[in-house]
Amino acid sequence: MKNFFLILFILLLFSCKENSNTESTNDNSEISNEKTLSMQGAWELISYFNYRSDGSIDTIKSSNTLKQIKMYSPTKVMWSRLRVSDSLDWFGYGDYTANDSVLTEVLDYGSKAMNNIIKENKEFTFKLILEENKFSQISLDEQGNPMFAENYKRIE
Repeated sequence: MKNFFLILFILLLFSCKENSNTESTNDNSEISNEKTLSMQGAWELISYFNYRSDGSIDTIKSSNTLKQIKMYSPTKVMWSRLRVSDSLDWFGYGDYTANDSVLTEVLDYGSKAMNNIIKENKEFTFKLILEENKFSQISLDEQGNPMFAENYKRIE
């Protein structure tokens, strides 16, 4: 009878320990999922980089006369741009995909000026550098050299 209780106790001890490890693993995966980077949210343009062939970079800061906001849902993107010096409206709407290093936007429609661009090319692919509260989308030339970048900070 003593042996029976001893075996039962050992079995209970191991089963509790096994459940404890399972719960710990689940907790770790939830923490890991929370830290997964996401494009979802609202982003404000903070600067443009223009890359020169000599390796130098010109920086244009965003201001009250030059603003751009991008908003990403799980599958959709919409952006709008304000350039006080420009009488044209600028906005676009469509689908997007993003992975570790590539952002692709496929626009369905946009402002009148943007629709003229969309007629020629609906798909825009960028090198993506994504961090928790900022990202850069970099346009590359045919050889893979950077031409310009839009740099954003998360606002929501």
